[in-house]
Amino acid sequence: MSSTWIRPSSKSPCNVSTLCTALPMPYASRARASSSGTATLVQRFGSKRGLLLALVRHSTLTAADGFADTGTDGGQPLRALVDALAAKTEALTPEALSNHMAFLQLDLADPEFRQLAGEHARAVRNQIRASLDAAVDAGQLPRQDTGRLARSVQVAYNGALLTWALEPDGPVEERVRQEIEIVLAAAARTFPAGPH
Repeated sequence: MSSTWIRPSSKSPCNVSTLCTALPMPYASRARASSSGTATLVQRFGSKRGLLLALVRHSTLTAADGFADTGTDGGQPLRALVDALAAKTEALTPEALSNHMAFLQLDLADPEFRQLAGEHARAVRNQIRASLDAAVDAGQLPRQDTGRLARSVQVAYNGALLTWALEPDGPVEERVRQEIEIVLAAAARTFPAGPH
């Protein structure tokens, strides 16, 4: 799930974002899907592994995209957080999520991919934490360990995706919203701050 949240772009016929839409396809099919030739992909990325690493690196660099900047969330940082995470699932189908899960296997099996997947996860978690810190400052949440809460929100997000893949009833965005809102509602009550 780490390296797969890339939106297509039309800036270049052979850019990394365009290629992500063709991930489950053979190398030559990826080339056709991105309006590039196989030779162009080999020249640019060197190999299928090089292409996949480029996709993961791009995803890591853009992991924070879509999160509201503090001060531009209309005074509702929790709503902006839920909206940002739900937006990352737009147009996700069970089949596409299956491809993401297959890519997760590569992330876990290969040390270089695992390192990049970890960087991606930390980048997303840092954005979640920034939103939670803003929510504390805005009075939407009581003072608490927002680092731990950010991890719980991230677990709810990833868990919602996994359970939706197994039981895809309703839009995935709605499932993500529901699961994250449950975590945030619990955090809005008074819980002990800090580690236990």
